[in-house]
Amino acid sequence: MKHINTDHLSDWALFVFLGGTCLVFILFITLPLLSVFLNLDPNKILVQFRNPQILSALTVGLVTSFSATLASLAFGLPTAYLLATRRFPGKPIIDTILDIPIVLPPAVAGVALLLAFAPRGILGPMLRELGIILPGSTLAVILAQLFVASPFLLRSAKASFEDVDRSVIESAKILNPSRLRVFFTVTMPLAAHGIMAGTIMTWARSMGEFGATLMFAGNLPGVTQTMPLAIYMLLAEDPLASNVLSAILVVVSFSVLALFRVLGRKRYGARL
Repeated sequence: MKHINTDHLSDWALFVFLGGTCLVFILFITLPLLSVFLNLDPNKILVQFRNPQILSALTVGLVTSFSATLASLAFGLPTAYLLATRRFPGKPIIDTILDIPIVLPPAVAGVALLLAFAPRGILGPMLRELGIILPGSTLAVILAQLFVASPFLLRSAKASFEDVDRSVIESAKILNPSRLRVFFTVTMPLAAHGIMAGTIMTWARSMGEFGATLMFAGNLPGVTQTMPLAIYMLLAEDPLASNVLSAILVVVSFSVLALFRVLGRKRYGARL
């Protein structure tokens, strides 16, 4: 009687189960993404790029996302460096608070911004005296994007600053007593890959922001209507235009993730 290797059979069964589960999951993610492109008519794509609604949404999206990313760098880098290099009371609480926008539902983020900055919000009356009405303005879009996207830069930059070899920094301080000069010539270059990765992710998150922007800034073409908001509005009015904008954002997302992985490999490869 031929002996049956039960270990071999169970390994094969496990492989089939894992492979089948993986295949189903890959198809579940890939099929909708491919559908965005398979549904496009190549002969009409170039025409759509002359569509005023697409150009307007693209312009607003690029201007606001780049502005939000620059603001994230201006405020996020010093904060990340402080959290990475200093110990002080309440640091874990502050660290947790700054992470909240990552997991906060976008609609809640929009309501929170309204309650803080709308004319009847906490700071609204003071802003109104200065002639500033945020809801319905392009600045409101930037603030919404900054609120939801800046933690990505903060987390990545903080991790990069923590990974910098402190002995290298201390040696640089001996050679050059200027802390500012050491920061820009030694610390920043050593943490550059993580900072760049966080900056890219922040920009991509800003480009894709929908809920907080809609709640806080509104959906005004040419003023607050970014690409995700335009996709929502055009889905019923002009499905092809909505499809083209969706394809652009899919390409942007894929490119950002690919670049993020490249930077990640360079970052960790440099440490080996």
